[in-house]
Amino acid sequence: MHLVWTALHSRREHVRRRSGAGGTAQSAEEAPLSAELFSAEQMAQHGTTLAARHELTLSRAPDRLLPRLAANEKLLVAVYALLTRSAEMQHRVTPAGEWLLDNFYFIEEEIRTAKRHLPPGYSRELPRLSSGPSAGLPRVYDLALQAVAHSDARVGRGTLSRFIAAYQTVKPLQLGELWAVPIMLRLALIENLRRVAVRIGAARDDRNLANVWAEQMLDVVEKDPKSLILVIADMARSEPPMASAFTSRKAASCSTNTFPVVSMR
Repeated sequence: MHLVWTALHSRREHVRRRSGAGGTAQSAEEAPLSAELFSAEQMAQHGTTLAARHELTLSRAPDRLLPRLAANEKLLVAVYALLTRSAEMQHRVTPAGEWLLDNFYFIEEEIRTAKRHLPPGYSRELPRLSSGPSAGLPRVYDLALQAVAHSDARVGRGTLSRFIAAYQTVKPLQLGELWAVPIMLRLALIENLRRVAVRIGAARDDRNLANVWAEQMLDVVEKDPKSLILVIADMARSEPPMASAFTSRKAASCSTNTFPVVSMR
């Protein structure tokens, strides 16, 4: 369990440093893959626009997809372990967390399949982008990210086909890129799951932290009410996340025990 908390806290500290904010603030890079939902026709138009914008680079670069897949797997396993422990302790698990628990076997299978179809060095042989958010990554991987983002992770075969075909009217893809479309889609979906899991784990972390502070406050109220202000001061100095998961859980814990909620503002 210690490893689970270490992984999650390490990830949250990294995100906090990248975003320049405290609490559970997340950088745009780590936000779930979500953009305006496109129809099949809109996806086709987006394909031509994207092709006109894409520029390739011939410079060599290390493989970034395999390390990212390994990092995604590690994070997903950590969140799954955290949620499993919470469920065993009969703590409330959000619907998103319940979905992750119920479907984790399938997620593991998708990760194993991705590993089988992504041998070392494979992605380095694919044309890579020279600029933009996906600079240095395979062009076909960026197409997969776009397909996932504009479909709310519900990629239809017909829509995908029109998207790829429209792209190729401007810039043809290599045969190797076309063969790589399925594995890149799988990687993009796993990437999206990882980003959602980060938020699920952070929210669970916030609830656990809120429970700890609420229990300390209740214990002080019962034994030495005058010292309550000291506990509140300690909590303020610890800079707890002012995210909804933390504040709502602390309020619920306190109200359940007929304890007045103290505003941090």
